[in-house]
Amino acid sequence: MPTAARIGPYRFFFYSRDCEEPIHIHVEREDKEAKFWVDPVRLERPGGFRPGELRRIERLVIAYRESLIQKWHEHCQ
Repeated sequence: MPTAARIGPYRFFFYSRDCEEPIHIHVEREDKEAKFWVDPVRLERPGGFRPGELRRIERLVIAYRESLIQKWHEHCQ
């Protein structure tokens, strides 16, 4: 599970098998794991996060979108 970024309490990562799907990112904190599509950014699976925290995470995905896309392509080549 390659880590794309660590921002605050969150780890942004991919699963190796993810390369067959459209670009997306998994975000975990403690025992929660959400999934966001990256292009365009939208929530796929809330994974136990509350709505307010999901909005904060979504803003981070938007802010780091280009970097996450680059890391996806580096991983999935």
